[in-house]
Order: sequence, then structure tokens, then C-alpha cells
Amino acid sequence: MTERPVLMFDSGIGGLTVLREARVLMPDRRFVYVADDAAFPYGAWEEPALRKHVIELFARLLDRFDPLISVIACNTASTLAIDALREAFPGRLFVGTVPAIKPAAERTRSGLVSVLATPGTVKRQYTRDLIRQWASKCHVRLVGSERLAGLAETYLRHGFVDEEAVRAEIMPCFMERDDQRTDIIVLACTHYPFLANRMRKTAPWPVDWLDPAEAIARRALSLLPPTGEPAPSGPDPALFTSGKADHSVRRLMLGFGLQLI
Repeated sequence: MTERPVLMFDSGIGGLTVLREARVLMPDRRFVYVADDAAFPYGAWEEPALRKHVIELFARLLDRFDPLISVIACNTASTLAIDALREAFPGRLFVGTVPAIKPAAERTRSGLVSVLATPGTVKRQYTRDLIRQWASKCHVRLVGSERLAGLAETYLRHGFVDEEAVRAEIMPCFMERDDQRTDIIVLACTHYPFLANRMRKTAPWPVDWLDPAEAIARRALSLLPPTGEPAPSGPDPALFTSGKADHSVRRLMLGFGLQLI
């Protein structure tokens, strides 16, 4: 790869939501997509072991791809390891993904906000600090889902999903207090926007689902100089750390303009 790319990193294929937005904002950039599927799901890891794993993996990725910037398109990895990555690799640019609690607090009318995330993101002090800093006047419910990321992977790979399973995972987000209802749900995992239509269909009432993908892509764009180059042609490379990808994954990657390496 002659041109230094933007590296897009996730534990699975949820980061494709961010890649999709980044391509719109940065059509003149090359990308490389890395899915750490060998370690999926991140929520099952103990924090010290996962932090060590991510740093060791990035040592290899940075050496191999020499990216202009690395986008950690994963809430769990970002809230756990972004500071450690910046410390381990000074001079390298990293953009993280954090729950969109601040914009949720600014937009809510009812004052009832839910944050739908993986169990790891829910239990992390980083998330609670965001609530205390930006949403102290709201009632924020943290909802940790064990299954949604996996359901999103299934939906993307095979084109169908158990809607009742989706409904069961999102129902704890919906609150009613003092004649008010939850009006905003923060999607604090990049996998979740792929299920947004199923969530809307099975939700007990309409809410605003906050997808952070565009904000993440805009932050990455703001840190890069303009290229002045024409749009690149051909697919961008995609790496799955397991080294295993079935036909459905290969087809999915091609649909996103990616070719497995």
C-alpha cells in the first residue's frame, strides 16, 4: 500500500457503520478495515487482559500498515484502551468512540435517556464520568446487552434476525416516570445501528436513536490535512484477525468496497 491509509478498527463488523460515514466525508482517502474477530466479543474479556491484547495487536498493525490515523470504532476498546494506546505509541493519531451522552442530554425533552451498550461499556467508570459531566440533570439508564452485537453480526452476515430477540434486548431502555417517557436512546456500540430499523419496528413508542458514526468520522476528518488527490479506485483491504472468513463475510466485505487480505 503506497498511500498511508486511515485504519478503521473494531472487534467485529460494527465499525463498518463508521467506515460508511468516513467514506462519504473522505472520498479521497484509502482505508484499511481491521476486525479483531479472533477476540470477539470484547465484552467477555477481563479488562487488563483486553487492554494488553489491544496494545499488542496495534503494535503489529501500525508496523504493517503505517496509517495516518487509527479510528477505534468500538466503544469497549475506546473506553478501555484509548489512553493506553496513545501512551504506548506517541506520535500516532488515534480517534476513539465514546457514548453520545452529551448530545443526548442536549436534545432530550423528557429528561429520560437510555444508553444501550455492551456490558463492558456499561460497567466502565469512563461511561459514568460522562454522565456525571454532561447529563447530571437527566435520568440516564445504562442498559447492558449481552446479545445485540452478536445479533447484528448475524443480521449483516445472513440478512435476517430474530426480531423478538432484538425487542427483548431493547425493552429495558424504555422508561416512564411522572408522565414522561424515554425519548432518546444512545447506541453505544457501533454494531447497533445495523439493527436500527428492527429496533424502531419493535419499540413500544418512537424515540430518537443516536448513532455516533458520523461524529466519529468528522473527528477523524478534522485531524487530517486535505489530500488534493483524486478519489482512489478499487477496493480497500480488510483484515480479519482470525484469518477465517466464510462466504457470507466475503460477500459483505465486497458490498462495502473491501477485499479480504
